[in-house]
Formats: sequence, C-alpha cells, structure tokens
Amino acid sequence: MGSVFLPHLHSGWHVDQAIVTEQERLVVVRFGRDWDKDCMLMDEVLFSIAEKVRRFAVIYLCDIEEVKDFNDMYELYDPMTVMFFYNNKHMMCDFGTGNNNKMNFVVDDKQEMVDILETVFRGARKNKGLVVSPYDYNSKRV
Repeated sequence: MGSVFLPHLHSGWHVDQAIVTEQERLVVVRFGRDWDKDCMLMDEVLFSIAEKVRRFAVIYLCDIEEVKDFNDMYELYDPMTVMFFYNNKHMMCDFGTGNNNKMNFVVDDKQEMVDILETVFRGARKNKGLVVSPYDYNSKRV
C-alpha cells in the first residue's frame, strides 16, 4: 500500500524537477516497478518512515517502465533501486556491497532505513559525495 500514498514521478521532467528544486532536504527516489515484490516491500518501509524523516528527506517513487529516461544513465537494471540526491547532486553511500551509487536491496527494518537516510543527509550537509552506511550489507544481502 505504500506506493499508493507516496508521490510518483511520472516523467523525466518530474524527476529532474524533484531533484533540482529541493534545496534543504535529501531527495530519495525509489526506482522500480510498482508491482514488483521488492518494490512493494521497500515502499511500505519508505511510507512508514516518511512522516518521521519529513524534516530532512522527501521520498518519491518512479516506475522505470513508465519513465525510461534514467534507466541507462543510472544503470537501473535491478528490480528495485533507491538513490539519494542533495542540492542537485547524486549522493553515494558505501553499503559494503561494492555498489556505492545506489541501494539495490530491500531494507525491511524501519529504524535501519531512518539511520541510513540520516547518515546520507548529514554527509550531504558536509559536502561529502560519499558516505559510509551505518550498517554493513556485505554479508547480509547481495
């Protein structure tokens, strides 16, 4: 149900505007397919924390079948991908998986996701382009 309540970005222009116009908060975009199981699980977590993180993060969803503009640019080949942006800049996070550009696995713990967003936001405020996740997913998930 999370995907019903979170705002969707329906075109490349909408994605660009969401990233470019937000000046104070972290922009979190879940790229994927709304009907995909991993996306549904992640959407539930994102929806459940949206109110808690609203002061420092804004969460959007983007269906990669509807908006194909970024599939090649961001290498959106996984069923579900979460990316972070701050002040029109892509924020990277080291999760220990080898892929620092995006989160391509489901985080099913709400507090864990809040902690990740806080870490990325704090690093972004300090003008860091890459932050280290408070959790290591090297052995947890692939």
